[in-house]
Amino acid sequence: MKHVLASGPSGKKVLVIDVGGTSVKILASGQTEIRSFRSGPTLTPVRMVSGVKKLAADWTYEVVSIGYPGPVLGGRPSAEPVNLGRGWLAFDFAQAFGRPVKVMNDAAMQALGSYKGGKMLFLGLGTGLGTTLIANGMVKPMELGHLPYKKGTYEDYVGRAGLERNGKKKWRRHVADVVERFMAALQPDDTVIGGGNVKKLNALPQRCRAGENANAFCGGFRLWAGTDVLPSNLPPGRARSKQKR
Repeated sequence: MKHVLASGPSGKKVLVIDVGGTSVKILASGQTEIRSFRSGPTLTPVRMVSGVKKLAADWTYEVVSIGYPGPVLGGRPSAEPVNLGRGWLAFDFAQAFGRPVKVMNDAAMQALGSYKGGKMLFLGLGTGLGTTLIANGMVKPMELGHLPYKKGTYEDYVGRAGLERNGKKKWRRHVADVVERFMAALQPDDTVIGGGNVKKLNALPQRCRAGENANAFCGGFRLWAGTDVLPSNLPPGRARSKQKR
């Protein structure tokens, strides 16, 4: 993974920002050290930008990719994040950074970095439940975690709150059930389970592979790769798709 993280595929020097419910992680082209600071309910976009600029003060970058923990429409957040402060919807990230910025749902960005071809379902186990489908190179972020499940939503049971409330044993059973339901409904060729809590599973569900959190940075670099966002080593028989952004 280190060689992927150290360079962006577009030739541009990219700063990738992965905004999460508990921390903000950053990495830039040419760097191998992921840096981070804590987030949480008081993190506004102004504070996020300030923290990132301080951490990246000795890095050189021309463009910025942001993985946002909520729905994104037309390259902008379309709803305030559940676990952070407010003010994200109307915020001008490009003006704040003084550079071109692309914003993408955080689960979608990690999914893009995990993609190997075909139809892939990505499920991110973190503060909440991130869900993304990539079909033949087209990224389709979803908000399946907010759909009804048992006495709440899927996210209530397999997100951090469900883990803390029910303990690991029940949480693992819920994760297995949710993954099975989504795979049955969506029929993916490949299912990736990522996010910070994937390491708390004692075994992965059948026909699933683990995704690395570092794949979010690979996805952020791919955002600036023009139409060539797919990995070069697609399985035989799959044509490389062109994605317009």
